[in-house]
Amino acid sequence: MPDDPRASRRRILSTGAGSALGALGALGALAARAGAAGALLALDLPLAHAASIVAVRVWPARDYTRVTLELDRPLKSTQLQLSDPPRLVVDLEGLEIDLALRELVAKVQPDDPYIRQVRVGQHQPRVARLVFDLKQEIAPQLFALEPVGRYRHRLVLDLHPVVPVDPLKTLLDDVRRRALPSVQPETEDPIAALLRGRIESPEEVATPGVIERAARERPRTATGRPAAPAMTRLVTIAIDPGHGGEDPGAIGRHGTQEKDVVLRIAQLLRERIDADPNMRSFMIRDGDYFVPLAARVAKARRVQADLFVSVHADAFVRPDASGASVYVLSERGASSSAARWLAGRENASDRIGGVSLGRRNREVRRVLLDLSTTAQIQDSSRLGHFVLSELGGVGSLHKPRIEQAGFAVLKAPDIPSILVETAFISNPREERRLSSTRYQARIADAIFRGLRGYLKRHPPAPKMHAT
Repeated sequence: MPDDPRASRRRILSTGAGSALGALGALGALAARAGAAGALLALDLPLAHAASIVAVRVWPARDYTRVTLELDRPLKSTQLQLSDPPRLVVDLEGLEIDLALRELVAKVQPDDPYIRQVRVGQHQPRVARLVFDLKQEIAPQLFALEPVGRYRHRLVLDLHPVVPVDPLKTLLDDVRRRALPSVQPETEDPIAALLRGRIESPEEVATPGVIERAARERPRTATGRPAAPAMTRLVTIAIDPGHGGEDPGAIGRHGTQEKDVVLRIAQLLRERIDADPNMRSFMIRDGDYFVPLAARVAKARRVQADLFVSVHADAFVRPDASGASVYVLSERGASSSAARWLAGRENASDRIGGVSLGRRNREVRRVLLDLSTTAQIQDSSRLGHFVLSELGGVGSLHKPRIEQAGFAVLKAPDIPSILVETAFISNPREERRLSSTRYQARIADAIFRGLRGYLKRHPPAPKMHAT
């Protein structure tokens, strides 16, 4: 008895794109039995075709290298690691090699810290193979991202070193390279070093007896009262340029990307901090790559930062919104609807930048579960007032007071943390100002003056060795 054409059609539809060849064979048999040359068209079933590459991007960084394939549809992928020499093989099913995929070869630069070169080939029909020749053994993470924002389907490959880069080692290496001339010889009297606040390793001399002597010998004012407390050690300031890599942040009408503007401002701020003998900087990111929100907090805590400054450039639904703002964390909700909207947009960075749900990121996300203390928020507010006051001397302020909202990046429970929105990149006039090197320098100057003013009034306590 001949098959019911409707039942056959149901079986064919259930095969899916992964069994396209079998489905086409079944369709052919059905057409022959039905004796209808137009049976395939009558079923109105689109012929399966391979996925297409929309874009290929490579983001090299000291911490890791990310390779992103943007596609018009999801596809299945597998990976295999090889050694002697180290290689990583990635097979992409349902993909034919095209010019866009071959562009990946040219996008790997000679100074990439992890990839030596990449080779692209058609391993099997509809299976493209990528072979990454590596400079060292790596711990790869391969994951897919659903469409979000302006992105379509993405397949992301993160190449992490087997031993993760330690932020503290990075900080110490940077300090050694800078070789600050203000650091005194080891034979210098520790009291004099403390009073000047120029010691490189305060733990070596910051014993209770030394601190008491330093307090007794503190300079006094004309009235005989002790002067404001001096900084007794180098102060570490974590500078966090927002967004980066896959996450461009806000984009102005003329194409200015927030991630580029805030990185330049952060670099200028770093120069000013490192020129001060009492301060040193640590950049959360120092190039165009993405750092998850929790990892930003974890980095600052790892280097035992005394202050945390996240630099951004506002965007809002109204193009006439203007002026700089300073935000701190809130325990009780946002201070305004605009602050709540902005925090939601900034906290979406992980979805746009692309975060794996693997073990490594689950561990670092625990940082955000720590409850920030009331004292941290109070200290953050004091710091924010100093910075906001200085920003008011550069340009207009969006609001003349500190704002509060639940920014994930401000959740270090033991570090006073502020988020500075330098201007509205969504405002065409302010977008032009943000693109100006001169204005960027003025913003960096203002933030630096605010940090310095806060530290003069509220110097951090000496750090003691644990016993």
